[in-house]
Amino acid sequence: MAGDIKPWGRLATFGLGFVAMMAAQFAALMALTLWLGQDLTQMPDFSGDGVAVTLIILVSTPIQLLLLAAFARIAGSNPFAYLALTLPSRSEVIFGVFVTAALIVIGNTLSWLLGNNIVTAFQSDIFRTANAAGPLALLCLWFAVIVMTPIGEEVLFRGFLFRGWLRGPNDAWAVIFVTAALWALIHLQYDWYTTGQIFAFGLMLGWMRWATGSTILAILLHAMINLEGMLETLVAAQWPT
Repeated sequence: MAGDIKPWGRLATFGLGFVAMMAAQFAALMALTLWLGQDLTQMPDFSGDGVAVTLIILVSTPIQLLLLAAFARIAGSNPFAYLALTLPSRSEVIFGVFVTAALIVIGNTLSWLLGNNIVTAFQSDIFRTANAAGPLALLCLWFAVIVMTPIGEEVLFRGFLFRGWLRGPNDAWAVIFVTAALWALIHLQYDWYTTGQIFAFGLMLGWMRWATGSTILAILLHAMINLEGMLETLVAAQWPT
């Protein structure tokens, strides 16, 4: 039960979450150097390389999840309970999908009205380079973006950090806001407009996590957002304007 869980302190929660994320990213970078046959000082700019991005996600996510689960266990809790990995109800899923779809439509409409591209340069670059590397690389990119990324990010932000920072109902909106802001800020590949959209989605995901008590729902909705983004990228690649 959530009431029986004794979370880490707020500062410790931030520190351990940061350690898990950075340790996982470092391991992924080491894997990338082995794959490229170069050391860190010789690494090229791979920010738009779909194969490199896929490798980083596939390596870093399991490591991050294992570390967060270990921290939850050290705190004396079942990792699934600590990270709120409980199934949402059918009505909660339906409501979440409806709200997420509405936000996607609003965001795309706003982008169109402001004259901004719905598909970012980063999305186009990783799709194009993965596609050039072959069908398997492209399939792995889809899996990394739609499955692994939502699991890794939601377990960290709406799972581990949320658990450690939410101590009572009065904390809810502050925790929702801060986790959404931190989540948006790690997306360094985007401009401020797209980062703002990510923050808005983060507010929605945080509220869903708080209202339902389920990080799994946040994962599902995050996957829906990323799936829509990949489909838009596919359409843009097939029928460029």
